[in-house]
Amino acid sequence: MRLTRFTDVALRVLMRLAVVENEDPPTTREVAATMQVPYTHTAKVVARLQHLGLVEARRGRGGGLTLTGAGRSASIGGLVRELEGPGDVVECEGSTPCPLRSACRLRGALRRAEEAFYASLDPINVTELVTSPTGPLLIGISSGRPAAD
Repeated sequence: MRLTRFTDVALRVLMRLAVVENEDPPTTREVAATMQVPYTHTAKVVARLQHLGLVEARRGRGGGLTLTGAGRSASIGGLVRELEGPGDVVECEGSTPCPLRSACRLRGALRRAEEAFYASLDPINVTELVTSPTGPLLIGISSGRPAAD
């Protein structure tokens, strides 16, 4: 299974915001630069995360992005399911339907594998993703300083 770029960026944005503690909340533009993602793509991701209640965005002086309590405790499996949306790993019914679809066992096996993938991510939350060594690295790249060992 391969995650979409949108989901990848969303997880990285959440991880970046999870390490913000005693600093001014970063702007969408700053997060985009830190994560090396185009601003427009990051803005779309932030809007979706805000809609899901995971991120709070404030405009103007003193504004910026903050991770909500729900964002900190969000299950990675649940987030990936939500952001990826429904769909099969393979498309059996597309514009040229697979001739094996009526008796194929592959589709069921792939569904079970996909669910096992999500299930392995379910117990992990955003806060856990930024424990050492990831958190210090994120702090270092966002401040422009190397991470402390």
